[in-house]
Amino acid sequence: MFSLRGDVHKIYLRLKKVSGEEHSLNQMKELKEIDEIQRLYQSIDSSILKKIHYRMIKEKTGSGTIPIFVTAIPWLCFLFAKQLQQFLFAEGGLLWVFFVFIYITILFISVILHFHEKSWAAVHIEIIQDILEKRNE
Repeated sequence: MFSLRGDVHKIYLRLKKVSGEEHSLNQMKELKEIDEIQRLYQSIDSSILKKIHYRMIKEKTGSGTIPIFVTAIPWLCFLFAKQLQQFLFAEGGLLWVFFVFIYITILFISVILHFHEKSWAAVHIEIIQDILEKRNE
């Protein structure tokens, strides 16, 4: 089923579909993936796990290369605007259409990847926090 909603709603719909079957819930790839992550982090010593946690917080809150890329490329194009215009619009060609299409495609994919990675960092951070809290109790 096609939906413009995010992954959470898609997972909800799959959970709703197999809600009566305990075995099916445990076999969902989204839940199995979380189980694998939890098992790995539970096998790591608390002091090392805290260091991993700090590193993940750094990664989540850091600006990263994709946002820098997204903001730097337009400035680079602006710096060379005259030369770029001469090249793209030379002899009435449609080269500028390809340039814009490629640029917007790269920009779109980069932004999606950035937020995807940021959301996964949040998942890992929450799992680690839960494990460390349980160990401190």
